[in-house]
Amino acid sequence: MVRVCLINTGGGDQVPTEAVRALRDTTADPEFGPWLAQASILVVDDEPGMRNFLMRTLGPRCQRLELAANTDEASQKLDQHHFDVVILDNIMPRKNGVEWLAEQRAIGFFADAILMTAYADLETAIQALRAGAVDFILKPFRSNQLLNAVARCLDRSRLQRENYVLRYELKATSDHILLRDRLIGESAAIAGVRETIARVAPLPTSVLLTGQSGTGKEVAARSLHTLSDRAAKPFVPVNCGAIPPDMIESELFGHLKGAFTGAERAREGLFLHAQGGTLFLDEISEMPPATQSKLLRVLEDRKVRPVGSEREVPVDLRFIFATNAELEKEVQAGRFRADLFFRINVMQIHLPPLKERDGDSLELATLFMKKLSAQLGMPAVPIDAAARRALAAYDWPGNVRELRNLIERTLILGRFPGGFGSAMSAPATGDGGSLADVERRHILSVLAACNGQRDEAARQLGISRKTIDRKLAAWDG
Repeated sequence: MVRVCLINTGGGDQVPTEAVRALRDTTADPEFGPWLAQASILVVDDEPGMRNFLMRTLGPRCQRLELAANTDEASQKLDQHHFDVVILDNIMPRKNGVEWLAEQRAIGFFADAILMTAYADLETAIQALRAGAVDFILKPFRSNQLLNAVARCLDRSRLQRENYVLRYELKATSDHILLRDRLIGESAAIAGVRETIARVAPLPTSVLLTGQSGTGKEVAARSLHTLSDRAAKPFVPVNCGAIPPDMIESELFGHLKGAFTGAERAREGLFLHAQGGTLFLDEISEMPPATQSKLLRVLEDRKVRPVGSEREVPVDLRFIFATNAELEKEVQAGRFRADLFFRINVMQIHLPPLKERDGDSLELATLFMKKLSAQLGMPAVPIDAAARRALAAYDWPGNVRELRNLIERTLILGRFPGGFGSAMSAPATGDGGSLADVERRHILSVLAACNGQRDEAARQLGISRKTIDRKLAAWDG
């Protein structure tokens, strides 16, 4: 059911109940694309007749429609709600549309704007483009002309946001991620996680995902999004540890042109790119303290202030957080704000390490072998009895990510790495056959194959560089 919000702005804007009911019973026209039915639109025009015409044209087709009789009303509505498109008249009392639009752009207004005017002179068109209008409609116009202009704006905005998020994801990880939308395995541990996700996904509650690196926290976050009522809206993953501290505020909140050195144009942040959908903040413990306090404000007020902006922009988001650190200890050490911890720790879901997921390592290895062999164009390597015993016996410090990387190396080599089956499946008799010793030999062998390059070894193993440094220091001691 399309939801339409009609605002009485005085004068001729009183809408009879029968008209509202008729509008709500009208289905969206598929001719103008699927995004129009989800759009939130603000109309700014001082003529009651034009507002009424636009209400009848747009009301049945969009999710939210609000009307403003002047620029003062429009400014108030921008402070209260997020709009995907603003349609405004140019000639109005006190302040024309171009002047108002330029002022709004200067204080943090990012939505697309369509300017209506009865005067088709080149100077007005140039001024409108400079003020930030993305389309220009001459009065009088037909309803189809307006609807096509709105549809173009929505398509353009959607493509820009999708491209930005995809580019961000490609920069954030060098690995191709498989199985991003579902948790694989039949163990009791992972079945319990799936059941909890199914219960909490339809709710607006913020979720904190905990667990070791590589246990599938992003997969769980994507599952939460897919099972929620926001599934059709964006899912934006952000690795807080991968963004330099001096850039994270701009990346998250956006910025205006000239807000800092190098800000050559205004840009929406990841919060606004996730508008209406889900924002996944991974490695939340790595967020700088100054940004933590601003995130707390966003969680409380549901508004973001772009860098250099005077306006707080309303956001409608579902937040999911993840960490492999023990946040309680981070709070005690003064590295993480206690009030932020209590704010995000509403619903906590723990992702178990692979070693606690009985039998899942073989199922995952089989699936990775099938998927990666097709992706790499290489024949699958049989998982024989020795390899199955090794998969079950190994401790998997890098969890699912390490398993995935092992299968990729196996495909490249055409066999499981040397010593994998015999060493890792050896019985735990004495120090030479213990899991700790197997883990040590495996990490050292990968490190040797990488010529001592710890970053590359960590990437292949699916663990962090800090984990390798810590283990090497312990073994040297």
